[in-house]
Amino acid sequence: MKLRHILAALACTAATLAVVPAAQAAYKSEYKLSIVVGTTFPWGQGAVIWSDLVRERTDGRINIKIYPGTSLVQGDQTREFTAIRQGMIDMAVGSTINWSPQIKQLNLFSLPFLQPDAKATDALIQGEVGKDLFGYIEKAGVVPLAWGENGFRQISNSKHEVTKPEDMKGLKLRVVGSPLYMDTFSALGANPTQMSWADAQPALANKAVDGQENPLSIYAGAKLYDVQQQYLTLWNYVSDPLVFVVNRDVWKSWSEEDQKIVRDAAIEAGKREIVIARTGITAEDPSLLKEIESHGVKVTTLTPEQHAAFAEATAGVVEKWTKTIGEDLVKKARDAIAASR
Repeated sequence: MKLRHILAALACTAATLAVVPAAQAAYKSEYKLSIVVGTTFPWGQGAVIWSDLVRERTDGRINIKIYPGTSLVQGDQTREFTAIRQGMIDMAVGSTINWSPQIKQLNLFSLPFLQPDAKATDALIQGEVGKDLFGYIEKAGVVPLAWGENGFRQISNSKHEVTKPEDMKGLKLRVVGSPLYMDTFSALGANPTQMSWADAQPALANKAVDGQENPLSIYAGAKLYDVQQQYLTLWNYVSDPLVFVVNRDVWKSWSEEDQKIVRDAAIEAGKREIVIARTGITAEDPSLLKEIESHGVKVTTLTPEQHAAFAEATAGVVEKWTKTIGEDLVKKARDAIAASR
């Protein structure tokens, strides 16, 4: 082979090899994934499943590290969406509640007593309402990929059993930093106190607050029965879907092949996480409820009449926030729920 041919071949090879490092250089060595709880909760397990699937299916090209417990947002979970949008966080499995201050339409899931059961929530997130909400999230600068679930939120306290709105009067309750939650509990006569989850358990332990509201998986996983939360009422007043998302610039930096891998992994992780979140809290499988009761907790399930009394007491909150969320979106949600019956 002539020298010029050898040199040409070497130059071609060098140019080809240069493309690979250039493409790889666009990828970070680590992607930060935020969750505001620990990895032992169903929510956190969903994040672990997602990150593991992505790492495996991209052969390590996309290496995700999970940062739990609001560590990336200085303890304030309501700052998470802004941090994702600004690029301080690459990925997240986040609560619609925590992101609702930035995306008002996500308050839909927090309208008190809108969703009677999991079937209603599924009708929303798996239908046109879910697509609409993904559109709002994307318009705000973040790429939504899949739905997960934190679950229906129940209420606990250290004072007494709660069976009617009057039982809420004067109770100092920790709530997430959402104006809608402040309005809901104020309408019920309680004294709601905005507090990050990171501060909630110490506050419950030292009786700075009387109670809190969260899904059963959070109540049990955090062992709230050990911080004097001995009265637990199952009232399913709101549901708390989760969303698997990626920062827009990070998303654009990946190849189409890797984008598909990440999206498909998020959808699979979301489905598996929802199953985990619903385990042990149904009539067919009450194992988690029985575990909670074994710690001396008084578990109260509202009758339909008792449930209706709470819904009536918060009807004004629903009316007020329907205007904020969007009357058309709320109507579409009500229609979807009715069709699911």
